[in-house]
Amino acid sequence: MPLDARQRCHALLSGLAALSLAAVLAAAPPASAASAADTWTEVGSDRADPLTESQGLASVEVPAGSPNRYTGIGTIPVGLATRGWNHVGDPDASYDGYYVEPYQRDDDSVKMYRTQAPDGTWKEYVHALSPGEALNNSWVAISPDGQWMLSGEWGTMDRFLVFPTPGVNPATSPTADLPQVATVRLDRPVRDVQGCDFVSATRLLCSSDDPAGALFGMTKPLLQVDLSAAPNGTADVTGTVTALRQLPLRSGCSGEFEAEGIDYDRRTGTLRVIVVSPGFCVLTDSKTYRFTRG
Repeated sequence: MPLDARQRCHALLSGLAALSLAAVLAAAPPASAASAADTWTEVGSDRADPLTESQGLASVEVPAGSPNRYTGIGTIPVGLATRGWNHVGDPDASYDGYYVEPYQRDDDSVKMYRTQAPDGTWKEYVHALSPGEALNNSWVAISPDGQWMLSGEWGTMDRFLVFPTPGVNPATSPTADLPQVATVRLDRPVRDVQGCDFVSATRLLCSSDDPAGALFGMTKPLLQVDLSAAPNGTADVTGTVTALRQLPLRSGCSGEFEAEGIDYDRRTGTLRVIVVSPGFCVLTDSKTYRFTRG
C-alpha cells in the first residue's frame, strides 16, 4: 500500500539535500483500445497540493455552486485521526448532493464511509469486512441513480464491491452495519485502482497506479469498465476492462509517480485525474490533469 502524503512529505523533507532533479518524463502514447472505448485527450492541468489534494477529488452538483472537493492526509479531521482513521481515499458525490469519503485504519475488521448530506450534516457508516476482503478502502463511485455505491480494494483484484449508498439508500443506517450486497466481476485483473467514477449507468472510468505494466502493457493506465447491467443491489454484474491510455507522467524529478483519484463532471464532460510527482517534486509539480472526449 502506498505511503500517505504526510509520510512522503516528511521523508522527502528530511532527505532534501540528497535529492536531485532530472529530465522531464514524457507520457507514453495512448494504447490502442476496443472500438467501443472512448478516447480521452489531455486539455490542461492544475497543481495538486500534496497535503489536501493528493488522494482524491469529486465534483458536487447540489447545492448549486458547490466547489469541487478534494481529499488528502491534511483533510482528515483530527477527531477521526485520533480514532485511528489514518487514510482517506477517492470520494464521490451523488447527483442529489450526498458526498461520501472512504476511510481505513490499521484494522482488518472494519472500514468506514463518512457521508455528508446536502444540508451539511455528517454521519459515519461502518462496514464489517467479509472473509477475504482487503482492509484497504481506496475509492467509492456512486451510481447515477444514487442508490448504489461501488468500492475498491488495493492490490491485484478481479472484482469491485457493491454497497447501498450510505445516507441515500433507505436501507442504510449509521447505527447498523453497511452490508456488501453484490459484486462487479471483472473479466480481467486490475492492479492498484485508486479511483473510479461513473460516466453512464453502465460505464466507469478508473485510474490505476499499476507500477509494473504487465496487465495492460503500460504503467499507470486509465481504464474503462463496461458493466453488463446497471448495479441494482440484488445481483452480481460483470465488467469488461479496457485500457485507454497511460496517464501523464511529467515532472522535474525522476522516480515513481503515483496515480490517485479520478472524477467525471457530467455537467462539463470533463475528466480529472490526480498524478502525484516523485521525489521532492511531490511538493512542487504534482498535477490534477483534465481530459475531454476525442
